Amino acid sequence: MTRPDVLVIGCGALARELSELKRLNDWSHMRVQCLPAELHNRPEEIPGAVREEIERWRDGFDYVFVAYADCGTGGALDKVLDEYGIPRLPGAHCYEFYAGAAEFASLSDDEPATFYLTDFLARHFDRLVRKGLGLDKNPELKSDYFGNYRRLLYLSQSNSPTLEAIARGHAEWLDLDYEFRYTGLTQVHDNIEERVIEWRS
Repeated sequence: MTRPDVLVIGCGALARELSELKRLNDWSHMRVQCLPAELHNRPEEIPGAVREEIERWRDGFDYVFVAYADCGTGGALDKVLDEYGIPRLPGAHCYEFYAGAAEFASLSDDEPATFYLTDFLARHFDRLVRKGLGLDKNPELKSDYFGNYRRLLYLSQSNSPTLEAIARGHAEWLDLDYEFRYTGLTQVHDNIEERVIEWRS
């Protein structure tokens, strides 16, 4: 078996989706290497962690792509990627590249006070939000964190009734209006495929 010639360094919050895209599209030429999703709680550490992965793996691959948005790094991730000439997913965060820039802008304009969920965040809400923010021990802080939100919008990649029920429960716990949008993985697929096609042409 020939070695994969494309490396995708991804956010752990996208690991399931990236693996699914690789399987569905038979991207045998691609290796997916993901960093811990918990870095989202420490976005200042994302650029350095991505740099370490680039240095660790890049000599073994012909092409490297980073499956992160800016993710709260304030442009610091782009500065690292510019040094290596490596592209990434577009946008400020995963909500934007899942929904697409135009659709996300419309959703944001419709209700700026929106808390967004993805499949990953719906699954791991208790660990990353309730426990991650200390709300399991100090529930009185919930209004401090979420008091300015009015809507929870679940951007679903899998269209799973089970996950939708879970997301609806999170909205109820946060006392927010609930809305649902199915995004699928089209935007992520097209962006990765387009970049790889450009590189190979």
